[in-house]
Amino acid sequence: MEEMREKGDAEEKTRDAPKGGTEVGVETERSSSLITQADHTLKEADHARFLQTRTDTDLSDSLCPRVSMATASSQILIPEINLNDTFDTFALDFTREKKMLESLDYLTAPAPPAIREELSTASYDTITVHWTSDDEFCVVSYELQYAIFTSQANVISLCNSADSWMIVPNIKQNHYTVHGLQCGTRYMFIVKAINQAGSRSSAPGRLKTNSQPFKLDPKSAHRKLKVSHDNLTVEREETSSKKAQSQDRFTSQGNYGVTGNVYIDSGRHYWEALIGGSSWFAVGVAYKSAPKHEWVGKNSASWVLSRCNSSWVARHNGKDVSVEPSAHPRRVGVLLDYDSGSLSFYDAVASQHLHTFHVDFVQPVCPVFNLWNRCLTVLSGLPIPDNLEASDCRE
Repeated sequence: MEEMREKGDAEEKTRDAPKGGTEVGVETERSSSLITQADHTLKEADHARFLQTRTDTDLSDSLCPRVSMATASSQILIPEINLNDTFDTFALDFTREKKMLESLDYLTAPAPPAIREELSTASYDTITVHWTSDDEFCVVSYELQYAIFTSQANVISLCNSADSWMIVPNIKQNHYTVHGLQCGTRYMFIVKAINQAGSRSSAPGRLKTNSQPFKLDPKSAHRKLKVSHDNLTVEREETSSKKAQSQDRFTSQGNYGVTGNVYIDSGRHYWEALIGGSSWFAVGVAYKSAPKHEWVGKNSASWVLSRCNSSWVARHNGKDVSVEPSAHPRRVGVLLDYDSGSLSFYDAVASQHLHTFHVDFVQPVCPVFNLWNRCLTVLSGLPIPDNLEASDCRE
């Protein structure tokens, strides 16, 4: 009896085996297919085909949006692959990759620097440009570009022409001194901040060099004139009679003059004469070849603005043009543009234009000062005033 029972159990197990084996085989085959397809999908090099891949469990519905977000990063991210016990679903977990992307610190181009015109300084042939940057610690270097600025009208042409600019690369500090510039000239500057991600440029800044400095030349002074130790002030040694001064102030014997110690043959220059109570004087320019002490405009080699008591005249080659200032100027400004052929005089305090000579200069000229009473002081090495830069005062 026992043997028959054991035989019956064996037959029953034999009958059940095909059914159970079939279910396991189907699950195994299905799992193998999912894993194989997932493996092929993850190895797919074509991004479009990778996103279009579908599985029997609608893999793309959950895979596409997550993979699209992941591939936006330049890094290679490998997601977690989770298979459940029944192998019915397939999922990609991007939690780890999301945290990695959120923690990335992307490098961007630095903010545009700002030129500090109020901190910048100049001499007659140099300009020291200062600037600031909000991203100073991420800037690798700066690049300085500059060009001559003639008028507002040429700004667009300057910006469109790379050949017009001089470039100073690889500056490590936030200031730079440019040498070898033209005196009395305006320049436009642009500063570019650079790092590995790119560069950004400042707004243009306009700065100008000063005029060429000079002093009085004691060797050129008339024997009745006294030049100070600093060679900046000239004083007339008073005679016993003002009548004598009145008689000889415009004669060849009475031209009490002194020149500056510089000869000018190009560029733009500005200087002033500070009038120390004098009522008889003349200021202007003369050719280097002009006869000594004949610098009062009575010949073709000199151009001056002269005051004689209450009378003001502009004089050249013996011809006088009456000038009527609004008041007696205490500082006379002289603007010489040698290349353009103009010599202008101004009341430096009231900013009043007094007279302009138009001259085709053919020789170097030097500043000249004539004095019949009291004293005057030379102020040189000045920047050209902004109001003179902006206006055209030619007659």
